[in-house]
Amino acid sequence: MKRFLISIISIILLLALSLSMTACGGDNGGGEGDDFEIDENGNVVTIVKIMFHVDKKSTEGQAYQKRINAFNAEYKDKGIKAQAIFKARTTGASGYETELTNNKIEGTLADIITFDAPNTAAYANSGLLYDISSLIPAEDQEKFFSLNKYNGKLYGLPIQESSAGFFYNKNIFRAAGIDVSAYTAENPWTFEQFKDVCARLKAHGVTAVDMRLDATKDETAPYLLYPFIYAAGGSFVSEDGLTAEGYYNSAATQKGFQFIKDLVNAGYTSNSIGPTDFFTGKVGMYLSSGWTIPELDNKYRENFGSRDGWGILPYPKDVTAASATGSWSYAITNNHHADKTAAVELLKFMTSAESSRAITDATGMIPARKDAVKDYAAGSPEYTLLKQLELSGKERPVTVAYPTFSTTFNQIIYRLNNTNLTDLLNSQARELQKEIDKVKDR
Repeated sequence: MKRFLISIISIILLLALSLSMTACGGDNGGGEGDDFEIDENGNVVTIVKIMFHVDKKSTEGQAYQKRINAFNAEYKDKGIKAQAIFKARTTGASGYETELTNNKIEGTLADIITFDAPNTAAYANSGLLYDISSLIPAEDQEKFFSLNKYNGKLYGLPIQESSAGFFYNKNIFRAAGIDVSAYTAENPWTFEQFKDVCARLKAHGVTAVDMRLDATKDETAPYLLYPFIYAAGGSFVSEDGLTAEGYYNSAATQKGFQFIKDLVNAGYTSNSIGPTDFFTGKVGMYLSSGWTIPELDNKYRENFGSRDGWGILPYPKDVTAASATGSWSYAITNNHHADKTAAVELLKFMTSAESSRAITDATGMIPARKDAVKDYAAGSPEYTLLKQLELSGKERPVTVAYPTFSTTFNQIIYRLNNTNLTDLLNSQARELQKEIDKVKDR
């Protein structure tokens, strides 16, 4: 009898909610019938959908799912349930933006999305993201190394922080008689010192460095290579992010790209290095981020039996020191839900110190929260990345047309050795400027 009454109550509640949403015009093509459920006690449970950019079966995807499971266990009796959606990002910045934009138009946009930090301006300007400035207390905002802001407003909180550097094979360096112990995050090497090491590695009979020049199908190449332009004194856009011409094609910017081109011309690197050549001892150095740490610790033990076989060197500097930073973040979206209360609860949970540690333990990245950072041993790979982040981390350009910037940067790297560099930068600066002008006033 009790179960019968619960069923009747559930049906009545469902009908009432459906009528309420219809009367308010709440459907908006968004399938709101999927946004709540009735639990075994007849209570209405709000469903909060969160979309992740990775494959569910990946190590990172599994870490996210564990945190979602933990949230649902903790909020079981609070009328909120999180639902994870996994959409592996495989088509680069522009493709991901297109998918999110289509979701918004179709009314199927998740309540929370993960997004790459440099897209903050583009996504906020397009109305995709919800302003959470008043929803996250100032004291909570101060716990993060960085925030996703645009025009003074807060639009997201980071999942993890990133820093990259040159993983190097200590065994090869020892055999070649190369001592790089003086090059640290506090005392980075110079462009010329970097070239000298590359020359000695080449003379030793190995490919000097994998600069990841083949990684131009997604955000990998822009993320890893943009610091060389800043290090040379160059830039990509004006401070307000609205002017590309005169910045993207400046002499200093060209100097940064020329450094990369010089490495190719000298035979120190190429875009045909195999994806595992560093891991199998064919390449001396490998430009990558913290995500490579778990690979070396766990996956390639036959070549790197311990950390005595590899280390991380900082980015080289020219007129200044600059290193990669900025990683994936969470944002509440401007979807069909006017009430963001449940979404805020999930956002806070997923950016807690506990969640930050859990995710970065899986990815090898640096926690986004200061209170989640471990006490790394001086000189360790993690210490080098963290210290470099603190001393020279510089974000990718903030512009409303960031996806186009990413595409143009990849085109420059792809065509670097086959086109006049001055002409190439001029054409890409014009292309980016055209897109900025198109979207800045939307």
